[in-house]
Amino acid sequence: MAEPLTRPQIAWRIAQDIPDGAYVNLGIGMPEMVADHLPDGREVMLHSENGILGLGPSPAEGEEDWDLINAGKKPVTLVPGGAYFHHTDSFAIVRGGHLDLCVLGAYQVSAHGDLANWSTGDESRLPGIGGAMDLAMGANGIFVMMELCTRKGAPKILENCTYPLTGQRCVDRIYSDYAVIDIADDGPVVREMIDGIDFAALQGKAEARLRLAEDWRTLAAPDL
Repeated sequence: MAEPLTRPQIAWRIAQDIPDGAYVNLGIGMPEMVADHLPDGREVMLHSENGILGLGPSPAEGEEDWDLINAGKKPVTLVPGGAYFHHTDSFAIVRGGHLDLCVLGAYQVSAHGDLANWSTGDESRLPGIGGAMDLAMGANGIFVMMELCTRKGAPKILENCTYPLTGQRCVDRIYSDYAVIDIADDGPVVREMIDGIDFAALQGKAEARLRLAEDWRTLAAPDL
């Protein structure tokens, strides 16, 4: 069986598709890793909803400044020209349509691009919607970063989400441990697959019907 990509490798793959000059929000959790893998020489303004514009890579161990944290309460760095400001101003950036992209994690994505990422219905865990709904509908493009299946092996790409929705028809592309998948008008389209997995095996990891793009290519990432 093919060896799936690690989370840092998925983050690296996402970073390659973020264009120069883009304003991008990184959601809490796995998406935060994208900041560490942006290509050299590419100017990207990373946003955090707690009020930061100009996030840099993670600080080196021992150099953390706990007065400078992102929305996930992790220490961050600031690039030259970066700024931090009031939470209300931060959400004005989100709701005003000023973000080119947002990278979010997901519990489920539907064949139509619906996103569920804030509650599984498990009453033993407190749900935290945070700014996810604002980001899902406010950013001009949504990339999802996730593993294709849960730890129990259940697929996350479904015909219809069974968890409470964060946003409807908002997901543009899914970056996963096995494939890069676009959400087209007629459903999910596989653009890239890792070496060692065939399309039938990939389809077995999704409930929704996948379609293989004619110009699909192998998904490769450096060892990370």
